[in-house]
Amino acid sequence: MIVLDDVGFGHLGSYGGPIETPNLDKLAAQGLRYNNFHTTALCSPSRGALLTGRNHHAIGLAAITEAATGFPGNYGSIPRSAATIAEMLKQNGYNTMAIGKWHLTPYTAYTAAGPFDRWPLGLGFEKFYGFLGGETDQWAPLLIRDNTFIETPLRPGYHLTEDLVDQTIAYIRDQQQANSGRPFFAIWRPALITPRCTRPKSTSKSTRASSTRGGTRSGRKALSGKKRSASSRRTRS
Repeated sequence: MIVLDDVGFGHLGSYGGPIETPNLDKLAAQGLRYNNFHTTALCSPSRGALLTGRNHHAIGLAAITEAATGFPGNYGSIPRSAATIAEMLKQNGYNTMAIGKWHLTPYTAYTAAGPFDRWPLGLGFEKFYGFLGGETDQWAPLLIRDNTFIETPLRPGYHLTEDLVDQTIAYIRDQQQANSGRPFFAIWRPALITPRCTRPKSTSKSTRASSTRGGTRSGRKALSGKKRSASSRRTRS
């Protein structure tokens, strides 16, 4: 599973959006595309709803974890009564891995002493490589492996997104080598999808153009693309 921050599904090329996404388009062409998604428009609520299959208010995430108030619906942490898909799949023979941005742990638990019950390994994942908060430096990130903070990567040419991809590939490769054919659930979530967080040379002309184009114009094009995509599917069905 791939989760992208700050990107509406209507921005993607497979929905007729303004951003060229050829690899995602290939995946979309071989699978299913949905166009009636209830968005929470925030990081933590979207992540929590996606992992538990529940309304974000029902799991205490009316807002991001840093904005928890303690009132019902906004405790800032997923209750034990709401199992994650990772926990359910793990109990049914899957290996589970989370890579990248987490943003489901109360910020008061961002310590080497925990508590760890709302860290990834406490919510059904067997492996984790990434960062707990909503953002981190893309070139010198504060990273965690499983339940342990690790040294900040300082090698020349380092960038977080590439590191997250490499770690995901390594996790899946090692798991399949040890138990070929065993099912796995891996969720990959980079930090922010914006040219400000990518290497200048890796930012395509189309991406730069899309990011600088007026929001209203870009939004109209994305909406138009979604309508065409939905209309095409209805016609085929």
